[in-house]
Amino acid sequence: MIQKLFTTILLLLLANNYLNAKEKIFVVERESNSVAVVINDLPKSHMTGMHNMNHGVIKFYGNDGYLISRDGYVVRFDPRSEKKLDEYKTSKSAIGFVIAKNYVAVANYDDKSVDILSRDLKPLQKIKTGSRNVGIKIYKNYLIFSEMDNDAIAIYKDENEKKGQPKFKLYKEFKDVGVMPFDAMIKGDKYINGFFQSPWFGVVDLDSMQFEKIQLKLDDRKPVLKVPHFGFWSISDSKVFIPAVGDNKVFVYTPDFKFLKAIKTEGLPVFTALSPDKKYLAVTFSGNKFPVIQIIDTKTLKVIKRFAFDGKILHVRWSNEAPKLYVSVNDTNKLAIINTKGWWLQKEIFTIKKPSGIFIYEEKR
Repeated sequence: MIQKLFTTILLLLLANNYLNAKEKIFVVERESNSVAVVINDLPKSHMTGMHNMNHGVIKFYGNDGYLISRDGYVVRFDPRSEKKLDEYKTSKSAIGFVIAKNYVAVANYDDKSVDILSRDLKPLQKIKTGSRNVGIKIYKNYLIFSEMDNDAIAIYKDENEKKGQPKFKLYKEFKDVGVMPFDAMIKGDKYINGFFQSPWFGVVDLDSMQFEKIQLKLDDRKPVLKVPHFGFWSISDSKVFIPAVGDNKVFVYTPDFKFLKAIKTEGLPVFTALSPDKKYLAVTFSGNKFPVIQIIDTKTLKVIKRFAFDGKILHVRWSNEAPKLYVSVNDTNKLAIINTKGWWLQKEIFTIKKPSGIFIYEEKR
């Protein structure tokens, strides 16, 4: 009887913790067609049947969750109940997507197109580009993306101006911007993209529709083993952080792209993840430095902490509500949690299978 009572109390406490949690962590399980769910730093469940999660990406819009798989599926799910609602296959390989109030846009590798879907994933429009497409973003009534094989940046305008179903038409295209654009980020009216084989990054002013090349101060470039990722989290109000392609550096610029400093790093940077308070930058690497994370103070622009794990680090994510940095350690099947107040390893969760992308949902009430 006592044992049964103890079990009941424990279950009630766990349920209470789950209900009171503000953040819900969704972790892509890279080789299992699944997504792990973590609440209050405790494993809760696994969402299965999510297709090829080798490069799975999750985003949230209100209380809708969206996921794209490497094999071209888009899945809409309820992040509260963790139930799949709709799915649609756009291509053989999808790489990125964005969500607006009245549409979802998916950038495809393999069938070289961009798909426009309704929020419940009904096909509305297919934009054929003849290229693998990356770095897809939204600005006002514009849809912007880079064409990797065409060395171009394309800007499409919604002719219906967000009223009802969108209808996109090519508005402007910048050609010969750089060799092999690979990713992009957006801050205000600036679309910023990087290139595999050009020693600069590109900036489009989306109000004036002008393009500018910003030269990078690279040393002898090394072979790139994993593509550096740009992201919204690499931009603060006073600084822009750019991971170098093929060099052990993170470049720092002002918001108007005046060069400030090249921070020497331990390896070839992949992710530059900015903390919510903009005080710290977590940097991950490829090659033999895959297991390492370095922490940079964004005021002094110096490396202040280093963590080394027992496997490749494929992603990191800062908590928005607690002093924590979540780390996916792929080889050893675990989610590590770093306490960012004292900079120590607080916890490791060992129920995550081959983790990669970490995504945080905060329920909208």
